[in-house]
Amino acid sequence: MSVFPFEIPGPAYRARQVRAWAFERFARTFDEMTDLPKDLRADLAARHGELWPEPIDVRVADRGDTIKAVFPGSYEAVAMRYPDRRTVCISSQAGCGLGCTFCATGQMGLLRNLDAWEIAAQVLWGGRVLGERPSNVVLMGMGEPLANYERVTAAVRLIHEDIGISARKITVSTVGLVPQIDQLASEDLPLTLALSLHAPDDATRSSLVPINRRWPVRECIAAAKRFRAAHGRRVSVEYALIHEVNDQDWQAEQLAALLRGTDIHVNLIPLNPTAGFGVPGSRRVEAFATALARAGANVTVRDTRGREIDAACGQLAVEAASTR
Repeated sequence: MSVFPFEIPGPAYRARQVRAWAFERFARTFDEMTDLPKDLRADLAARHGELWPEPIDVRVADRGDTIKAVFPGSYEAVAMRYPDRRTVCISSQAGCGLGCTFCATGQMGLLRNLDAWEIAAQVLWGGRVLGERPSNVVLMGMGEPLANYERVTAAVRLIHEDIGISARKITVSTVGLVPQIDQLASEDLPLTLALSLHAPDDATRSSLVPINRRWPVRECIAAAKRFRAAHGRRVSVEYALIHEVNDQDWQAEQLAALLRGTDIHVNLIPLNPTAGFGVPGSRRVEAFATALARAGANVTVRDTRGREIDAACGQLAVEAASTR
C-alpha cells in the first residue's frame, strides 16, 4: 500500500525514488523528479496533478524566520525558524466547529476535515520553505485535531515513519475532548499533548470554549494527567491570555492549584488581536506569569511570532476568504 494518495506504477525502486524526492528533497511536482523517466513523470502529473497544492497566499515576517501559507480550501500552515529548532504548525481541519469565541478559526465554523495526506503534506511544504527537514511539528493550526481523530493519527504516523520526525517532537493540541485524549493515550505514539485550557474556572472557560460545558475543567485536567501517566510524555497547558477576561491573579492562583503536584507546564500566549477581545499589555502578562510561578506552577511566556502577517490560526484564511 502506497503512503501516497495514489499508486506509483512500475518496479518497487520507482516508489523509492518518489519517496526520496517527496520526503528528503521536498519536491512539490513530479516534473522535479529528474531521475524518473520523462513519460512516467508526465503520466503521474496527468493523473494526479501535484504532490501538494501551491499555496494561494504566502506571507513572511521576522526577517524571513516566519512563513505563513494559506492553501486552496482555506487551511493554513506556518513554518518558523528558531536558533535551536525548525517548527511547522499545521492544520487538521479547514475551519473549526467548536466555536471558541476568541479564535478566528472558530469564527469561520467547520468547512471540512482534512485527509491524512493533506495534513502531512503541510510538513513537506515546511521542509521546502525552510530548506531542511523540520525538527518539530505542532498540530496547533486550524481545527480541533481530536475531532478528526483517525485522519490525524494516520497523518502523525506518516510524519513520523515516512518524513522522519521523532514522535517525541510532534505535539497534538486539543481543547479537551476527553474520550479522544484517553484514546490517544492508548496509541503506541509517544506524542506530546497540549491542552488548550485558557481559563481555570468553568464559568470563564465555558464563555470562551463552549465544549467546556460537556467536559469541564477538572475532567480535562484529569484526562491530561492520565495521558501523562500512560505515556510518560510531557503535557503542557496552553493559555491564551485575554485582557480582563482570564488574566487576573486569582485565576493564576486557581490554575496553579489545579496543576499542583504535577509537572504539567503552562505556556502563556498573549492573545493575537481578535475582534471583541483585548490583548493584555506586557506588564500584565509578566504579572500573570509571576503569580503563576509564585503559586508553584511551571510557566513560560511563548514568543509571539508573525503578528504583522496575521499568523494566528485562522486569521489569514478568513482574510483570504473575504477577498474572494
